[in-house]
Amino acid sequence: MGMVTNKTDMMQVCIDACNQCAQACFECFNACINEPDSNARNHCISMLIECAMMCQMSAAIMSMGGQFSHQHCELCAKICEKCAAECKMFKDDHCQNCSAICQACADECQKMASMK
Repeated sequence: MGMVTNKTDMMQVCIDACNQCAQACFECFNACINEPDSNARNHCISMLIECAMMCQMSAAIMSMGGQFSHQHCELCAKICEKCAAECKMFKDDHCQNCSAICQACADECQKMASMK
């Protein structure tokens, strides 16, 4: 259910998934930069920020009923899948948890993208 209207009801699950994914990516980013092997995680760390930013933008565009919501979600799904794969390469809990959350978001964004 939308926050102030019901116009986003059909997108709410995806909006929530994007917000959760952005939070997970920022948390994982913070954990990764403090790992002793942070240099080995450079690509993953970069991907975490890109994914978080894309998820935030996707949630905002869906929330306002933007005309490119479906296309945006299609790209968001691709970025989330890439981030999930990057995180999965590292075995610590924060990366594994983030990977699962990114994949769940990718799945929801793909559903949203196919609702055209």
